Amino acid sequence: MEPWVSTSRLERVLDGRLDSAWVAEQWRHTGARVIGVDDRSNVSSDDTGDQLRWITPGGAYDPEHHFLIGSVDGAPWFAVAATPEGPSASLRQLGGVLPETEADIATTAVALVNWHRVAPYCGRCGALTEVREGGHMRWCEACQRARFPRTDPAVIVAILDDADRLLLGHHAGWEPTRVSILAGFVEAGESLEMAVHREIREESGLELRSLRYVGSQPWPFPRSLMLGFVARAVGAEVAVDGAEIEWANFYTVGELDRLVDAGELTLPMTSSIASRIITAWREGRLTA
Repeated sequence: MEPWVSTSRLERVLDGRLDSAWVAEQWRHTGARVIGVDDRSNVSSDDTGDQLRWITPGGAYDPEHHFLIGSVDGAPWFAVAATPEGPSASLRQLGGVLPETEADIATTAVALVNWHRVAPYCGRCGALTEVREGGHMRWCEACQRARFPRTDPAVIVAILDDADRLLLGHHAGWEPTRVSILAGFVEAGESLEMAVHREIREESGLELRSLRYVGSQPWPFPRSLMLGFVARAVGAEVAVDGAEIEWANFYTVGELDRLVDAGELTLPMTSSIASRIITAWREGRLTA
């Protein structure tokens, strides 16, 4: 599988954003662009919901509210927490249609804005912190301590049986036809591999072998990083937990194609790593 962002031209300007004067200068750059992120984590888009909609910066630079995403071909991009005046769309919708550079911009914008919304105060002393490094760090003056955006790792696993059938499950609360590969968060003290074996055992009753990493995807809802794996099941007797996963079955490519075409099963959105992994399996590019 290809990397999540293989051709993105977004430069994250790690050195430049350490200089507050330089960041302020980027706000005044003639090519600067700003996108808004609302309280639903939607970003400003066009009327069709498949392109980013940006504005040029207005007013003075405010380091507490104007977050530097990075630059593209020398032009800086900023994110702001706001209710966009006009249409907006979710990353779930935009991620499958945007060019990779714009998908990278939108994902970073949502991740930064969501972090600042929930982390204004120091987790150690409770003091109000200040934004630095163009929005990529918060500084606690009382503790003399830097705080950086946190990421919650989650694993997502394509499970194949010895006949190369893929396990797909239905999560409680989804629409009746929707299925996907199994996933779950990494717990404190776990390695990724430990989390994979635990989650799959809990949700499907299966033991795994031949576990292999295949790729990752940032998923800032609110701050996840999805880490994809493929593995072989030991046996094919599925026993779902009945709570989180209501049912799950192994499918051949032909069976899945037929059920999807008939509308009996619905696959994940194309913006997700789940879709990319399932597509790789359907095209014969995924092996365990």
